[in-house]
Amino acid sequence: MKLKSFIVTFAFVLTTGMLYLVGHMFTIPRLMFHHEYTVNGNGFFISIGSLVPLIIGLIVCFFAEKIYIYKFR
Repeated sequence: MKLKSFIVTFAFVLTTGMLYLVGHMFTIPRLMFHHEYTVNGNGFFISIGSLVPLIIGLIVCFFAEKIYIYKFR
């Protein structure tokens, strides 16, 4: 079971990291992580980047786990 969790985690980290890297290399806004944090005397502003690579990474993990279970059953 430890190998399965390693494979699924590795697939998630690799997929998400590669998508964020491609987004920054080719300036694709849907794949870029952008973080802003501003504190003024008037107010407070916070912003975060795209979550699309995280969602795609979770989908890849789901399929990686299904393939692992199917092959080693």
